[in-house]
Amino acid sequence: MKKEYAHLAASAAEPGEAIERIKEIISILRRECPWDKKQTHETLRGCMIEEAYEVVEAIDKKDRDNLREELGDVLLQVVFHSNLSEENGNFDLTDVINDECEKMIRRHPHVFLQEISNNHIKSIDKALEKWENIKAEEKKNTTKTQDLKGVPNALPALIRAAKVQKKAAEVGFDWNDAQGALDKIREETDELTEAGNRAEVTEELGDLLFSVVNAARFLKVDPEDALNMATKKFIRRFAYIEDRSLSCGRLLKDMSLEEMDELWNEAKKSENGI
Repeated sequence: MKKEYAHLAASAAEPGEAIERIKEIISILRRECPWDKKQTHETLRGCMIEEAYEVVEAIDKKDRDNLREELGDVLLQVVFHSNLSEENGNFDLTDVINDECEKMIRRHPHVFLQEISNNHIKSIDKALEKWENIKAEEKKNTTKTQDLKGVPNALPALIRAAKVQKKAAEVGFDWNDAQGALDKIREETDELTEAGNRAEVTEELGDLLFSVVNAARFLKVDPEDALNMATKKFIRRFAYIEDRSLSCGRLLKDMSLEEMDELWNEAKKSENGI
């Protein structure tokens, strides 16, 4: 390591020292690395999304070592974006951290404010209700339409749809019960069947997906989890088909659809213990 950077080789003993270490590393990279010099908030957008998903993947796999690494990658993105902003004379990492601390204190008055009794907030539901009320107060001059538009476009489409629906429901724009949402799925399915050109098909398919998310919300099912489960199930059954075909010395491309369907049904029966 270069002599002038030798002090960066040793691990920090305290969190504050560790933050200063990574901040200095990013600053050096911004001066001396051709790739890092060129980066902007916009060019790093995909990196932030990818790193966040890798954290979720590590959590789902219960891989604690990988989780540690992926959290570090997300932290790197936070520090990098803060550094870019500081270079442009805007906020810095200290501002980011302080703003978040102040928001947490403000949205948890039942924890941090002595004059507010904690007795009436003993459940998670009550705490969440208080959180949402404070958020609403912070945005009291915001119309509901602005609130809907404020749901980030970059969210996965199913999550974004669910958040928009939930916000609309807060002012009573919602089905009375799950049956209304389920009936809407049938209606949208019929409209998709009748759609003509590609634009109509795209629109009606979007309406159908939106309706499915609505039904999931009423049934208290996370649509992302449900779709991921269905995808995993598909992969598992497909693997059964391929394993069986290879055990017979055949490739999938040499099998007929009817043969693959038969093996698919075998996989279903095997899963159901039939």
